[in-house]
Amino acid sequence: MRKNSIKNTRINQEVQRELSTLIIRELKDPRIHPLTSIMNVEVAPDLKTAKVYVSVLGDQKVQEETLKGLKSAAPFLRGQLAKTINLRNTPELHFIMDQSIEYGVAISKLIDEVNQSTETED
Repeated sequence: MRKNSIKNTRINQEVQRELSTLIIRELKDPRIHPLTSIMNVEVAPDLKTAKVYVSVLGDQKVQEETLKGLKSAAPFLRGQLAKTINLRNTPELHFIMDQSIEYGVAISKLIDEVNQSTETED
């Protein structure tokens, strides 16, 4: 199975949807922030591992605590995935903090500042 095959894309989407549901409904860990989103999932073609990109609305400390909580809940989440998704192998979950939303907001602010400074010069 190629990395970008249709089957792999479907598996990625299914794992992402199930993980989002599990985090919202099943996890009771106080370290995990309520505004945690699964941005993307990349399941390896051999179905052994999955990179889970997570975005958390909050400061650096909240993000670190959420990541710790998710890493400690990974075995539970993997077990729940095995029950809900019928795959030959249930992937081992590796959580990675996704900073793309924060980066986009920062770039947007910079663009707004440049636009405002050029308007005042005119």
